[in-house]
Amino acid sequence: MTSSNSPSRFHRFSKAECILVFITMIWGGTFLLVQHAMSVSGPMFFVGLRFAAAALVVGFFSLRTLRDLNVFELKAGVFIGVAIMFGYGLQTIGLQTILSSQSAFITALYVPFVPLLQWLVLGRRPGLMPSLGIMLAFAGLMLLTGPAGASLNFSAGEIATLIGAIAIAAEIILISAFAGQVDVRRVTVVQLATASLLSFLMVVPMGEALPGFSWLLLFSAVGLGLTSAVIQVAMNWAQQSVSPTRATLIYAGEPVWAGVVGRIAGERFPPIAMLGAALIVLAVIVSEMKRNSSNVVDAKAEVEPENQG
Repeated sequence: MTSSNSPSRFHRFSKAECILVFITMIWGGTFLLVQHAMSVSGPMFFVGLRFAAAALVVGFFSLRTLRDLNVFELKAGVFIGVAIMFGYGLQTIGLQTILSSQSAFITALYVPFVPLLQWLVLGRRPGLMPSLGIMLAFAGLMLLTGPAGASLNFSAGEIATLIGAIAIAAEIILISAFAGQVDVRRVTVVQLATASLLSFLMVVPMGEALPGFSWLLLFSAVGLGLTSAVIQVAMNWAQQSVSPTRATLIYAGEPVWAGVVGRIAGERFPPIAMLGAALIVLAVIVSEMKRNSSNVVDAKAEVEPENQG
């Protein structure tokens, strides 16, 4: 009986869901990869390089549609690109001083931050479950950052990553606002190119020295760009048959996989921080329960090939 039941349990996971689990595992590993890249490059130069690679890849496969780019789509792409630059730029800056797994869990707060930001900026009060998610996220953040966080005395890396998560939440809201009014591929190319250009421009005011040639830098930046493009295609295909709720549950595993990769690499969380990390994952799941809109997941699947790491 046991052997006959095992295959049926396995088949509960469709091929599309297995692919989403696989790419979520890849996402989790990118945090550590980016952190290692910071040993040979400044954060903004690296962000510029990785998004340039992603823009070139997506642009190459969107040459025909780019001819029809209009002013509205250009503006939409620029606005989203600015949010991307701040979100991933600050995340990368934070990775210089905090654990990659800690960065992943703090970044995951963008999910409960979306309804919070909509409330603060647009006056849309979050429902019961998103509100519960916000409270769980705040409690998890306090525990994740340890005794210092309990007194709201965050480190510079934690603050940068937290603000980056807010910027990513703003990106999701912007994507949702423009959804259905623009061509996804054209806007994707514009937003990636904008994020790349602005990141390169930030190198000077940030006082970064231009890095010399490094295989680690080349592999990390170009590899992330190529991987992001492949992940984008996989997500678009998989979510045609996977419900937004189930996809969200799979995506919630991203920081968990980052924690696994980080632990293999030697990173260690104290027990109190592990509890905080668990609360953040719970906050992500709860925030997406019984919501009428699936904007976060849909937006992530449609026009966010740059990914999380």
